[in-house]
Amino acid sequence: MSILIGIGIVTTVTTFYLGRKGWLAFHKAVGISPGVLTYQDYDVPLSLATLSWQQLTLNKQHLKTLSEQQLRQLKRIDEKVSSYHAYQAALHVQHKTPAITEAQFVLNKMLQTRLPEMLATHYQLTNINAKNGNNDKRLEANELLQSVLDNIEQRLDKLLAQMDEEQLQELRVMKHYINSHDS
Repeated sequence: MSILIGIGIVTTVTTFYLGRKGWLAFHKAVGISPGVLTYQDYDVPLSLATLSWQQLTLNKQHLKTLSEQQLRQLKRIDEKVSSYHAYQAALHVQHKTPAITEAQFVLNKMLQTRLPEMLATHYQLTNINAKNGNNDKRLEANELLQSVLDNIEQRLDKLLAQMDEEQLQELRVMKHYINSHDS
């Protein structure tokens, strides 16, 4: 009798274990995460009321006149800045203090000071020109802002690529060191 109970328990546990593994594998195969109840449709227009920033400190009032494309680009920039800060935090945890390059300093100045200033100026220009019916200056303001956003995103891309290359080089050096001391 105890053997049958033992076999029943083992069968139940095995069935549960394999069922759970299969369920998780199914979710992974179709590209969804089990336990995540929220679905984010990236094609839905962004709402300023629900828009939140991880790293950037921007006045939501100044974002009202931006196009959907510019809002999405600002969101991408914010995510890239978050990745950059995560990298810096990881170095700090490893007790490494990297030297700040001129490119990092300039980018930080652009993100912390110049971008909010440009968004405020853009907001003022587009509001004034919308009331006056002057579309030429409004179009020029949009083009200038777009140029700045593109510049910031390109600088972030270069910085993140440089950080990836530095980490890869560090791994290569460690591998070479370990291989050279292999006896």
